[in-house]
Amino acid sequence: MQIKIENLNKVYRNGNYAIKNLNLEIPNGMFGLLGPNGAGKSTLMRILVTLMKPSSGKVMVDDLDLLKNRREIRSMLGYLPQDFSFFSKLKTYEFLDYAARLAGMKNGAKRKTAVDKMLEEVGLYEARDRNANKLSGGMKRRLGIAQALINDPRIIIVDEPTTGLDPEERIRFRNLLSNISTQDVIIILSTHIVGDISSTCNNMALLSKGELAFAGSPEQLVEEAKGNVWVINATQAEYMEINEKYPVISTIPIEGGWEVQVVAPEVNGYYGKPIEPNLEHAYVHFMENKLNQWSNT
Repeated sequence: MQIKIENLNKVYRNGNYAIKNLNLEIPNGMFGLLGPNGAGKSTLMRILVTLMKPSSGKVMVDDLDLLKNRREIRSMLGYLPQDFSFFSKLKTYEFLDYAARLAGMKNGAKRKTAVDKMLEEVGLYEARDRNANKLSGGMKRRLGIAQALINDPRIIIVDEPTTGLDPEERIRFRNLLSNISTQDVIIILSTHIVGDISSTCNNMALLSKGELAFAGSPEQLVEEAKGNVWVINATQAEYMEINEKYPVISTIPIEGGWEVQVVAPEVNGYYGKPIEPNLEHAYVHFMENKLNQWSNT
């Protein structure tokens, strides 16, 4: 499977672009969509799940046109929106059963088996008889993930899926999607949490102000940051200066001061040791350097 986006635009009445001239190919497997708030990620998600029509451009899912074949494409979709909600009076298993019926699962026995299996996979089986509105924030998010996956969709789109999940739940979610991604499916993971992409996605795109800023593998983005990440042992006074001059990624207290990680081409005036970048470093490097240069051209 493949999603091909060509010259996609979403313009509001005030003339502002939420998506601007976007061209992007999304292959099988896990695909990460990264960018700051307001980058256009959620707008793109809503277009792809047919909840919003673009102003212009084309989206093809294999040989199906998103505008002409909406019903067929909807039957392939599993979607977890950022603002997921449900009917508060339903029990956990009742809500998931309802979601399964909406997804086209007509056979009651098969639906019950699928619901029980999915509740096990997301760690909610013990809470199956609890009212959905009584679940914790993280458990509600897991229920949202379950309803997106219940009918084995071929395209899974999740918007900020690990919001509200603790580290153990986040790992469970990543493993669940990684297992599914070995099948003939497309999984689009839209997030601002860089770690969710670095640990699961083979391909990614970075949006900024509705435009495509980068498309490739996480490793390619990391490669661009090599030689631009430093660790500095700084006194308290030096730390204050460094924080004003450079993007600081992390600070760790040490005897007599701080161990500071920064992203910069060089760190004049301080004893800095270069370190290998990770995707978080690469994202900050790209946002601070490439995007600033790009937006000023």
